[in-house]
Amino acid sequence: MTNGTDAATTPLRTLARAAGRVGRGIRWYMTTLMGDTAYATYVAHHHRQHPGDEPMTERQFWRQRMDDQDRNPGARCC
Repeated sequence: MTNGTDAATTPLRTLARAAGRVGRGIRWYMTTLMGDTAYATYVAHHHRQHPGDEPMTERQFWRQRMDDQDRNPGARCC
């Protein structure tokens, strides 16, 4: 015999897991969209493509990225 509360908590747990996945997906999308993961992505790429070479520091990376955007504004409004 099963406890009646087990049947009621299973849909709630399923809903909570789904909400957690949605929340993590939104967080991933927003951090990627805003460029928060750009340096980590660069470092991972650099280690794969240029093993043994030291990657730029995070400060150097962002400075170069801003300089590149200033030189090539592309679709930016300003």
